[in-house]
Amino acid sequence: MNSTTATNALSRARSAYLRSALHQPVQWNEWGPEAFALAEREDKPVLLDIGAVWCHWCHVMDRESYEDARLAAIINEHFIAIKVDRDERPDVDARYQAAVQSISGQGGWPLTAVLTPDGRPFFGGTYFPRDDRYGRPGFERVLLTMADAWKLRRDEVLETAGSVIAAIEHNESFAGKSGSLSESLAARLVASAVQQFDTRFGGFGSQPKFPHPSAIDMLMETATRTGDAAAKQAAAFTLRQMARGGVYDQLGGGFHRYSVDERWVVPHFEKMLYDNAALLRNYVRAFQSFQLPDFAAVARDTIRWMDEWLSDQEQGGFYASQDADMTLNDDGDYFTWKLDEASAVLTAEELAVAADYYDIGPIGDMHHNPAKNVLHIRHTLETVASKLQLDPETAEALLNSARSKLYAARASRPTPFVDRTVYTNWNAMAVSAYLEAAQVLRVKGAKEFALKTLDRILQQAWNEPTGLAHVVAYADSLPREPRIAGMLDDYVFLGHACLDAWERTGEIKYFNAADSITEQIVLRFYDRTGLGFFDAEQSDAASTIGALRARRKPLQDSPTPAGDPAAAWLLLRIHDLTGNNELREMAEDTLESFAGVVEHFGLYAGTYQLALQRFLLPPVQVMVIGDEHADELEAAATARWAVNKSVIRLTHEQAVAENLPPMLAESIPHLPMLQSRSPLAVVCRGAQCLPPVSNADALLTALGTY
Repeated sequence: MNSTTATNALSRARSAYLRSALHQPVQWNEWGPEAFALAEREDKPVLLDIGAVWCHWCHVMDRESYEDARLAAIINEHFIAIKVDRDERPDVDARYQAAVQSISGQGGWPLTAVLTPDGRPFFGGTYFPRDDRYGRPGFERVLLTMADAWKLRRDEVLETAGSVIAAIEHNESFAGKSGSLSESLAARLVASAVQQFDTRFGGFGSQPKFPHPSAIDMLMETATRTGDAAAKQAAAFTLRQMARGGVYDQLGGGFHRYSVDERWVVPHFEKMLYDNAALLRNYVRAFQSFQLPDFAAVARDTIRWMDEWLSDQEQGGFYASQDADMTLNDDGDYFTWKLDEASAVLTAEELAVAADYYDIGPIGDMHHNPAKNVLHIRHTLETVASKLQLDPETAEALLNSARSKLYAARASRPTPFVDRTVYTNWNAMAVSAYLEAAQVLRVKGAKEFALKTLDRILQQAWNEPTGLAHVVAYADSLPREPRIAGMLDDYVFLGHACLDAWERTGEIKYFNAADSITEQIVLRFYDRTGLGFFDAEQSDAASTIGALRARRKPLQDSPTPAGDPAAAWLLLRIHDLTGNNELREMAEDTLESFAGVVEHFGLYAGTYQLALQRFLLPPVQVMVIGDEHADELEAAATARWAVNKSVIRLTHEQAVAENLPPMLAESIPHLPMLQSRSPLAVVCRGAQCLPPVSNADALLTALGTY
């Protein structure tokens, strides 16, 4: 960080990433009409930097280039510089990622692009070193070349910019690519994922390896519904290997963003809310589907980490991310261990167990410092106990003691930065995951915190006339104005979270919120001409700057669930409770509009496949009615996760017409057994309901018929 006290225009920014650059000598601007108007007045191209506070190479480029006085002078003389936080402005990031990929064939962060004054890109790449190295041109050379191109080859630059925008608009258009919806299409998407499964190490493809939570959900759902052994193996083995690897924080809990190697050992150490929310649901559903206690343990441990590090326990809300590093000179040093560091805090007996179990040795895993070990499970505890001639109970006690001591010692180290921004879309994902964990695993406090968070979002970010905000709160109580409009996935994920909250609590206010949010999704994002949903509104001139004018319909999970199929899924859930056939028709049209192209997306089409199954399969609703004595019935109802099954918990007082969605109001209040006030469960498939049952075995039998 530059030590000067002078600041640029980012002193007014609210994003942690932008504020980290406010003392840089580059005269940065925030994204907005004012910056582009300045570029027009001064007839300068725009230098666009898109990154994130958790991004290691973004900070490297900041230090090497943007804090360099000579380079800053070149930028300030020849360009108008704009810096964007990709978490804060996903609409900007998505479009310029597509642009840079069309120019250079690669994307990622930091994203570096040069634009015309009206925002059209004509050059782009990712990280550029200060000077020529790594086979990349030095950034100074890039800057001077682009400045000369703008001055001397303007026609060529404008032609390139126009063709890039045209390519983006073409690539984002799926018009005329519709197809039929069928079980065979769903099966082909599953087969594509299974084909990419790494049978040796788990996961999909080779290094680097990302988790692909939606694809794992797709495989689990297929396995439990059809008995597909290959799908089960791919999902269960991948989850097991990730949990054993260094991509999972063996001490603190929670998952790092991805693994740089095929064995899941060495991760990129940043931890993201969206990854942990999605993987938490994976492990909860894996426990439901496969009944393996280890999966429940990982889910509980992930919640422990999220509660401790990534949540505002007082107000509600989940923070966005935790950095990988403390400084640019380390690479995960906070999370890794030298053998002598472990020896210093453990007894000889504890070290013997922990070193064998976690593979802590004199030669570690990190290329920049081979003495550093990434903790991962090398052997089972039974194997370690046998090798050390210990009884299993003693080995387990020593391992638990070692884990506690190592975690306490790690906590005394300087801690990587936590971005305390509360984003609507990622928080909604976490709310849904916590509610699911609370229902299936009975995790203490998870339901209560999820509802506190959801209530905060609805109170602070949602207003039906003005719409939904993307940011619920910034760190350090920074103001939320000017408001950043919510995108499709903010609305859709929040709609799902509200329905999940209604199913878990029976409080009609959450259903009403989901219904209202769905109405706004249709009003603000649905394309009644081309079908499907746009990812962002085009409500004012600011939303048509440069590449923002390109209309996108998100189909690909990247890595959060894709907006269009997630929207179709939400519409189907609302239809099943309201009988609004227009919503089902919109969902069908949306899925059909992508059916002709979706197979090309392979692993990244997991959300589409799940939404398709939700459309093809009849909905199964399980109403569990009663107080805490109905918990056994609820446990039976959640025994297997299925994409078309909803488990709805109601009290007897809530089982009245005025407190129920329209479709349930026609049947539930009239159940004869309600008068007895005893716990009961009702299973409905489509419009057909079975007689109520009052014990878990009878409920499992009823579910077995479906």
